[in-house]
Amino acid sequence: MRQFFRPLAWTLAVTALYAGVAVLIGMTSESSTRAATTERVVTDRLTGLALYGFDPVAYFTEGGPQQGADSYELSWAGATWRFRNEGNRDAFMQAPAVYEPRFGGYDPVAVSEGIPTGGHPSVWLIHRERLYVFHSERNRATFAEAPAAVIEKAETHWPQIRNQLVP
Repeated sequence: MRQFFRPLAWTLAVTALYAGVAVLIGMTSESSTRAATTERVVTDRLTGLALYGFDPVAYFTEGGPQQGADSYELSWAGATWRFRNEGNRDAFMQAPAVYEPRFGGYDPVAVSEGIPTGGHPSVWLIHRERLYVFHSERNRATFAEAPAAVIEKAETHWPQIRNQLVP
């Protein structure tokens, strides 16, 4: 009996050692230092909806976030966008660059630091006719103090960040 279990135990120990080494290599690989995000447009990971289903045009027409309807959807830039009505959907279709959140919905303060951190549609600001969404109230306040400086710095980091995000 001992002759049977000793080789089995040895095989299991070696297999566990190899598995442990593989896990450690995976934890220290280059891919673990990349952004956890994988979209060029911030989307809800459960639904695939851009802006978590909020209507991007409503920020301009209604003065704030309004939930979109599933009957008014549009696929654009690899994400599904929802709108409150047909008019908002048509306006977005005609000029998506005007209505989409700047930096794909990533927080401009975080982008200015070289970190792609998704913004949340309830923390937002319109500056010079562009929608910006933020990760936190603190970042929105930082942006509001010196928007031109934050945007300029974010624009220098954005091309590199954008290239790391999977389309």
